[in-house]
Amino acid sequence: MSSSEVNFKIQDEGRLAELGYTQELTREWSLLHNFGASFSIISVVTGITTLFMYGLNTGGPGVMTVGWIVVSLFTLLIGMSMAEILSSIPTSGGPYFWAYMLAPQAQAPFFAWITGWFNLLGQIAVTTGIDFGLATLISTTAQVINGYNPSAGKTLGILAVVLTSHVALNLFSVRTLRYMIYTSIALNTIGVGCLAIAVLAKAPHHQNSTFVFSKFHDGTGPPREGWATRASPAYVAATGVLMSQYTILGFDASAHLCEETRKAVRDAPLGLLSSIAGSAVVGFILIVALLFSIQDFDAVLKAPQPVLKILTDACGEGGGLVLMILIMLCVWHCGLFSLTSNSRMMFAFARDGGIPHRLHIIDRGFHSPIRTVLFGATCSFLLALPSLGSSVAFYGTTSIATIGLYLSYGIPVAMGLIWPRNFKRGPFTLGKASKPIAAVACLWIGFITVIFCLPTQNPVTSQTLNYTPVALGIVGLFAFGSWYLWARHWFTGRCRNHCRICIRQLDFLGEEMVYRSEIVDSDGHQRLKSNEGQNGFPEGSFKKVTGGFKDGKKGDNQISVGREFEVFSAPAREYEEM
Repeated sequence: MSSSEVNFKIQDEGRLAELGYTQELTREWSLLHNFGASFSIISVVTGITTLFMYGLNTGGPGVMTVGWIVVSLFTLLIGMSMAEILSSIPTSGGPYFWAYMLAPQAQAPFFAWITGWFNLLGQIAVTTGIDFGLATLISTTAQVINGYNPSAGKTLGILAVVLTSHVALNLFSVRTLRYMIYTSIALNTIGVGCLAIAVLAKAPHHQNSTFVFSKFHDGTGPPREGWATRASPAYVAATGVLMSQYTILGFDASAHLCEETRKAVRDAPLGLLSSIAGSAVVGFILIVALLFSIQDFDAVLKAPQPVLKILTDACGEGGGLVLMILIMLCVWHCGLFSLTSNSRMMFAFARDGGIPHRLHIIDRGFHSPIRTVLFGATCSFLLALPSLGSSVAFYGTTSIATIGLYLSYGIPVAMGLIWPRNFKRGPFTLGKASKPIAAVACLWIGFITVIFCLPTQNPVTSQTLNYTPVALGIVGLFAFGSWYLWARHWFTGRCRNHCRICIRQLDFLGEEMVYRSEIVDSDGHQRLKSNEGQNGFPEGSFKKVTGGFKDGKKGDNQISVGREFEVFSAPAREYEEM
């Protein structure tokens, strides 16, 4: 281990201890792995393929392409605000712990509780949407290829198998998942690129640019009775961006996995932003390639799976099936890492008492929170049960995932905007642009929250009802109601049980720094942050600390680990590589 790596190791664990937590997960993830996890969960091929029919009927090609560009830009602004907070507060809790740290002390537990439950809802719904989408792809592909007769019950059975496979993989060590990220990155970049090239090259003829970038289609109801007639084309276009917004979602995985990421204060924010930017580019290429390759627009609209229809029309039945299997592999990897992120958020929330504390257990054999993996998969399966009685339940699930997660993103961003004194920025900062970007991000989140609760099919029946407001209302009622009934009496927003462990860890940080610096640089050359002359400790080491609370000896350096606890420990450190 080089001196630079030692420096960052101490900084990672030290910063986590300062925030009130001990290092429990294994830090083996690099910037590439952190990026790969978020990039895999976003997985543009997943959202575009599963919601392609929705996009064609709710605005058509013009809304799909232009809407993708608009959504990508606004999502990047949201990501920039989140990355700035992540650099300052790198914990697996992500948005709910950010809300706790940025809100006023008296209201901090309340905002953490509300944010945590909306984030939890969104995490579960994302996993459900991805894996249910994969189950639907498998069913419709089998229907088209060999006459398989799909049903809601059979699709739910396929979902159970998919979730089981993801649980099995998540029970292996973090190192196993780390290697699988390489496969996922390759599939979602090289694989998607090959798919786009193949469909464009093999298509008998191509649509013109007017069709791809400006054709509007209203399939939200019977002819001349859709929402474009009943309301306006703008209404249809606004609701149609759900495809794009749902696709570029789940990048908070970079935060939930930051306690497993080396150099977290620097690499986790970069992983978050690069996953959004990379997904925006790859997704635009895929959408344009598919739309240019449509042979018969009306036939695609009537097909059980429009993307499969485009692929088979362009590449034949055999070629289309091969490309569809490639898409399914991408979706499978997306669901795998979605459950990984889901389990880490639940691990942190259980650690802080937001959900039963028994879920906060790291299995020492697998080095992963097995109980939250199982709990997350079970909740995702239960959320898919409404599909047995409603043909549009999947679209409702995507709306829930989108709104739930983006609300949890927006609350801490708003906290930092309203109470800037509580926001002490880390190495990644937006400078003077921070407040304007945060304001635009919050406005966009408010806009999509309203839009995605609106009906998208006319007439509105039990089969076409958008049950997103109902589901969000239930969760909101539970979150607010549970807070005022009992949670406000005991939920503090952070774990009290770990404070003494973390204090002890801080005490040992200086000693570990001395030991490692001596064995790394035996020639006396130190590359670590110098504190030479403090109590006789060597250059490159931290000052040895006495530990304890406010009754420490005079002259000790005081460092805050949160609102409830203060300890005397190592001097504050700059997060920079020497």
